[in-house]
Amino acid sequence: MDDNLVIALFRHGITEENKRKAYLGWSDSPLSKEESASIRPIKQFYDLHFSSDLARCIHTSRLLFPNKNAICLSEIREMNFGKWEKKTYGQLENRRDYRRWLMDPFSNSPPDGELFSTFQCRVQSGWNKIVNRMFDAGCSRSAVVTHGGVIRLLLSEFAPVQKSFWQWAVPHEIGFELIFEKEALRRGERCILLQEVPITGKVHG
Repeated sequence: MDDNLVIALFRHGITEENKRKAYLGWSDSPLSKEESASIRPIKQFYDLHFSSDLARCIHTSRLLFPNKNAICLSEIREMNFGKWEKKTYGQLENRRDYRRWLMDPFSNSPPDGELFSTFQCRVQSGWNKIVNRMFDAGCSRSAVVTHGGVIRLLLSEFAPVQKSFWQWAVPHEIGFELIFEKEALRRGERCILLQEVPITGKVHG
């Protein structure tokens, strides 16, 4: 076990736009008042802390890990939804380009937004920064506060059980610890164990 490294992924808390079920990528939205009051520090210890540079993730990181300064990375932002930011399904359902995107989100992009392949490359770059920082610092446990789409992508790439992007459920109430053999992580291989981390005091629903 001494040769194993842990990277824990936590989704930011529920925002006001999340409550509306609106698309929220590079635009930001504050955590709901109820959410801010319900998130408590978690018990697990991590050597390094990383966060998306968007305010909702930084706020969540401060609530989960008080007195810890997170390293902010723009590479682990959510997908950019372009002109669909902060719009709901009901506001978009009659648009042809939106229906095309729903049919094939991997080949189409929102207007002024990101292609999935661009998002994928960006997140991989951020992941590489996290892994390299861990090896450079000689630490074994890192926490990452990021977004639902980013976590789905990383689980589809690195979880021990292979599932597609959309098969992963990423609730706000739990985190995921990916446990890697050291050399396997260095080579970009899948982790050997995936376990859930309850967020203490978090309200479900």
